[in-house]
Amino acid sequence: MQPSLFNETLTVSQLTFRIRKLLEENPGLQDVWVEGEISNLSRPASGHIYFTLKDRNASLRCVMWKTDAARTRPALQEGAAVEVHGKIAVYEPQGQYQLIANLIRPRGEGALFQEFLRLKAQLEAEGLFDPERKRPTPELPRRIGIVTSATGAALRDILNTLHRRLPLASVILAPSPVQGVDAPPALVSALQSPILQSSDVILLARGGGSIEDLWAFNDERVVRAVASSPIPIICGVGHETDFTLCDFAADLRAPTPTAAAELATPITIDDLHAQLSTFHSRLTDLTSSLLADHRALIFTLAARLRFVSPDRRIQSEHQHLDELSRRASSALTHRIQLQFARVDGISKRLSALNPEAVLSRGYAIVTRIEDGRVVSSVSDARGGMTVRVSDGEFEVKRNS
Repeated sequence: MQPSLFNETLTVSQLTFRIRKLLEENPGLQDVWVEGEISNLSRPASGHIYFTLKDRNASLRCVMWKTDAARTRPALQEGAAVEVHGKIAVYEPQGQYQLIANLIRPRGEGALFQEFLRLKAQLEAEGLFDPERKRPTPELPRRIGIVTSATGAALRDILNTLHRRLPLASVILAPSPVQGVDAPPALVSALQSPILQSSDVILLARGGGSIEDLWAFNDERVVRAVASSPIPIICGVGHETDFTLCDFAADLRAPTPTAAAELATPITIDDLHAQLSTFHSRLTDLTSSLLADHRALIFTLAARLRFVSPDRRIQSEHQHLDELSRRASSALTHRIQLQFARVDGISKRLSALNPEAVLSRGYAIVTRIEDGRVVSSVSDARGGMTVRVSDGEFEVKRNS
């Protein structure tokens, strides 16, 4: 085929851009799972992950950006058989197409994930995950049950956290394997163990791992045991990005075993100390206030008692008697003064009427010697008579 002289001539950039548009606008290439082995794995300081995905006949360059790489569990290894989800893009500077990966899982997880979704839908339809079934966990548990491996790091993390936050609580361990074919029946037996029936809350926990490692917590028997437990259950399985069906069936989901222990102890020993200090202060204040009120009441009652007591009445009567005595003395003095004035007046009147007083002014009193009658007229004057003057008396006779 001869090239046309009139065809448009493209630059390398223009052609690469067109190829990029063709690939990136194809919906079937923007949501794709690719299976292969990891090679040329590189983790630069930027946090991105670069690797090649290959099979027997071909290879595909892949890149996973930092945000998605931080959530990837477990860590990638050379030669690992994986399934990678992402979208096809073109790296224009080198004219190469590549897979922008956002999710990586070990090969075989795809079937497990489909089973996970099927069982989740079934149990959800039965109402096992309904929010109305969730029960509140106690704020201050006295006994905390734990279902996990007796030798796992999760148990150490839980015990350290519980001891730090609430050392007053008793811990009851019902050990169980948390991985493998024996784990589901053992977990069911542990959850239903009689030693846990006195617990206030149960922690179901294990550390992180792949979907196969955590599959025991997706087992239908375990999920139903969690949902039917008479005791509230906090599920802390895996890492923050891991979800199991037990998380949906539990009364509370924690992102990690340590977080499960924290959720089980919302009130810590420090909170209790603070509350105790607050209660002590309030009790002291209330006691002081109560004592002050009672002192005031006692003072009032004592004052009332003093007011109605015989002592107070006697004192009042004494005071009244003193007042009457004072008034009587004052009245007597006034009356005596009046009598003195009256006597003085009478005395002065008597003095004014006293004949002897008249004599001092040159008058005389003449009486007859024979009968002592006062001579008040000439006819009365006869015989011997006595003349009384201011300084004495003498006798006279009338001359015929």
